[in-house]
Amino acid sequence: MQLYDPTVAGPERNFVRAAALDSLEGKTIGVLENGKLNAADMLHEIAALFEQRNGCTIAPIFSKNNASAPAPGETLQAVAREVDFLITGLGD
Repeated sequence: MQLYDPTVAGPERNFVRAAALDSLEGKTIGVLENGKLNAADMLHEIAALFEQRNGCTIAPIFSKNNASAPAPGETLQAVAREVDFLITGLGD
C-alpha cells in the first residue's frame, strides 16, 4: 500500500486589511445587495441609519445577481472608487 499526503501549500497571498476609518462623519456609504428578497430594502434602511447618525452620504446601490458567487471584479472596482466603506448582507 502506498499512502499520499493530500495536503498542498496554497498560493502565497499578500492581502492587507484596509486601515480603519478614523470617523464616519461625512463618508460615503456603499451598499452591495445580493439579489435576495428584501436585501436592498434592509441594507438601505441600515445605510439610512448611518446617514442620520453620522452625516454619511449613501451612494447608489450596487448589485450582484448571484448570492452564492462573489461580486464581479468590475463591480468591486467601481465600489472601491466611489465609496469610503461598504455594507452588505443577506436579505432573507
